[in-house]
Amino acid sequence: MNSSKIYDIAIIGGGLAGLALAIQGGKAGYKVALFEKEEYPYHKVCGEYISLESRSFIESLGVDLQGFGIPLIDTLQASDIDGKIAEFPLHQGGFGISRYVLDNYLFDIAKESADVFTKCKVSSAEYKSGQFTILSTAGHIVAKVVTGCYGKKSNLDVKFRRPFILQKPSSLNNYIGVKYHIRYPQPKNLISLHNFKNGYCGISNIEDDKCCLCYLTTAENLRSAGSNIKVMEQEVLAKNPQLDRIFSTAEFLYKEPLTISGVSFSSKSLVEDHILMVGDAAGMITPLCGNGMSMAMHSSKIAFGLIQDFLEDKISRHALELSYSKRWKQEFGSRLRTGRWVQQLFGGNFTTKVFLRSMNAVPSIAKIIIGLTHGKPF
Repeated sequence: MNSSKIYDIAIIGGGLAGLALAIQGGKAGYKVALFEKEEYPYHKVCGEYISLESRSFIESLGVDLQGFGIPLIDTLQASDIDGKIAEFPLHQGGFGISRYVLDNYLFDIAKESADVFTKCKVSSAEYKSGQFTILSTAGHIVAKVVTGCYGKKSNLDVKFRRPFILQKPSSLNNYIGVKYHIRYPQPKNLISLHNFKNGYCGISNIEDDKCCLCYLTTAENLRSAGSNIKVMEQEVLAKNPQLDRIFSTAEFLYKEPLTISGVSFSSKSLVEDHILMVGDAAGMITPLCGNGMSMAMHSSKIAFGLIQDFLEDKISRHALELSYSKRWKQEFGSRLRTGRWVQQLFGGNFTTKVFLRSMNAVPSIAKIIIGLTHGKPF
């Protein structure tokens, strides 16, 4: 690492938001550094569904989506805790692709025009006199702009004492996520959301005739099962006949599931000590809305446009931070609120039944609610 080099943009975290931002910055001719604590390729806990609002943007980064042979998804299937199914059209539609494949593809593009430091953990990013000093396991650098693209949570959140980290466990910040890749005859055009007590499980096709199965539930559900995931799946998830069939007949491709704890859907600050938060670091939409991947990439586009204006002296740092916060809230605020509202209705026996029956009985309501969780192409 050349510590004497001053970077225009430093990006902490190499998920979708970070990689997309690095590619945009590098292609525009800026000096970009990206720090990622893992080594590509690697799996992540993620529903791995992307709405079509993101397609043109992803392709503009240099990704040949058509080359993956990924089927389009145009139908949402949801079941209540008893397994009763309702289906709804996804008017915008989407597709499935694993983070293992997509992140690695973007990594290969990013490293062509940006300095990407993998297996590298950032310990601090201090702002002073108009620039940042970033300390990491690979050394230190100086940068004009820093973005936090490190996902759901990080050691830096603790350092910044972000409110969602300091909150007591609640209905918005005490979830666990579990993910598998499986082989299962899921219809290619279908994404399914199956409810169980205090949680829901999504399944959809990805590349290579595989499916992503990912579920979210409360930490209390796991504790009640003796902190044993297999026991919880047998005693809680399998009470839904749809999930019982999947877990009984599918071929599971991981020896052990990928897991993440302490998942929070609470509101998050968008700027911390002059660092712009992008993607999940800025706020998470509930997985049942299926748009976290799109939001991460869209927020990177919003951030880069404003960062470019700042680097070209068109706006001040103060204006950069205010404009980013305003644009982010305008684009994603209502989507997150809708997601939190729907989240409260899923995973309960009575509330899920009433909600799905209402959606099924009045298709216009279903269309409006689904539409509120999606954005326009960007």
